[in-house]
Amino acid sequence: MAKTAIKTITRLKRQVRVRKKVRGTTDRPRLNVFKSARHIYAQLIDDTNGTTLVATSTLTVEAASTGNVSSAILVGKEVAKLSLAKGISTVVFDRNGFLYHGRIKALADSARESGLIF
Repeated sequence: MAKTAIKTITRLKRQVRVRKKVRGTTDRPRLNVFKSARHIYAQLIDDTNGTTLVATSTLTVEAASTGNVSSAILVGKEVAKLSLAKGISTVVFDRNGFLYHGRIKALADSARESGLIF
């Protein structure tokens, strides 16, 4: 059985702490962000119904390189565009246990600049 890295364990502990407080509703869904070494993913989740309303990632956005800040900015703009098209303007930001820095911060800032309120 493989061991889980300490970095991953501490992220999961932060994720549990944040998830206790952050809930997405139909009026104000949760903007969930996940990053891997190669890609970054963002989705709007309605926790009351357990459904994903909008989802996008660097797999769907045309980016020159996928694992950097500039691609995170493109994903933030895309998730804002898709959510505003569905009539969703306010969200709750869930950084998924990741520190608010780098790609996570770039995605959040670009989504705010594109019209999302959180």
